[in-house]
Amino acid sequence: MRVVSSSPHVHSPLSTDNAMLWVVAALLPAALWGVFAFGFSALLVLAVSIASAVLAEFLLGKVSNEFTLKDYSALVTGLLVGMNMPPHVPLYIPVIASFFAIVVVKWTFGGLGANWMNPALAGRVFVFFSFTSQMSSFSLPRYMAADAISSATPLGSIKTLITSGTYADNAGLLAKAGLPVTDFAVSISSATGLDAYTVDAFFGNVAGCIGEVSAFLLLIGGLVLIAKKIITWHIPVVYLGSFAILSWVFGGIPRGYGLFAGEILLPLFSGGLFLGAFFMATDWVTTPTTIKGQVIFAIGCGFFTFLIRYFGSLPEGVSLAILLMNIVTPTIDRFVRPKKFGYVKEIRKKEEKA
Repeated sequence: MRVVSSSPHVHSPLSTDNAMLWVVAALLPAALWGVFAFGFSALLVLAVSIASAVLAEFLLGKVSNEFTLKDYSALVTGLLVGMNMPPHVPLYIPVIASFFAIVVVKWTFGGLGANWMNPALAGRVFVFFSFTSQMSSFSLPRYMAADAISSATPLGSIKTLITSGTYADNAGLLAKAGLPVTDFAVSISSATGLDAYTVDAFFGNVAGCIGEVSAFLLLIGGLVLIAKKIITWHIPVVYLGSFAILSWVFGGIPRGYGLFAGEILLPLFSGGLFLGAFFMATDWVTTPTTIKGQVIFAIGCGFFTFLIRYFGSLPEGVSLAILLMNIVTPTIDRFVRPKKFGYVKEIRKKEEKA
């Protein structure tokens, strides 16, 4: 007997393991850049994160008599956890984050395909609020300082100065914070008119988490996934676009500039926005199934990211924004349903009246 489940039905020639390996390949350039920028400690954090996630998956598989390592989802989760860590974070923190992601978020709800929020993001948020100080300690890339020195991220520096009542454009605020720029960024700035801080943020010459600093390499990886049809363009483009529009329209208010005076590029390229938009907001399991639902989901992500960054107490809001919209996903899917094949509108009205 053949059993056909209810819609939606998603057809793809890609197997889960192949898709996961493509995600790993797309993430690797940004991860390797983090290792180059921050050194051996970043490599160690990535390795520990991956090993912890794989170990947790293996142990739970042994308990349940399932071999789930072959789908490589634990590898992707561990890599994403590591990329969301500061480069010099104590190693017990990525271990806790990876185990929380796999054991609590993924397996407690039934394993791959049954989790209601992105496991890597959940692990990152769990350790952020548990070890806030360690998760908020960053350093400049090695080639920008003789020694690895503590430094706030661009978003953190801007938030601190605005909160203290210092108002200027982003470049002025970062200059007041004493953040350095590379000679490469200065040369690009003189040729294009972009400020040097925006150039450095785009290419990855700033303090931040290991895998989030290079928007350029994350963009390339995201385009690879779109080209391979592993993800669609709707969520990342609408997410980034809605955030950019809100930043332009309302972003000047916290610094007293009024409407339509906010900056766009530096907020887009800073923090975890590109990592979140291309690699975590596009998670198959925790996002809506229809295109219309995905657009609604992405607008929500952009709105909450903007709200937390500009009007909240935290300088970054990507992780929380995506998790909030993961919670809303079942509601979106409930009200934004695909049309039944051959379903006539008049018949539907009659059924609703009956």
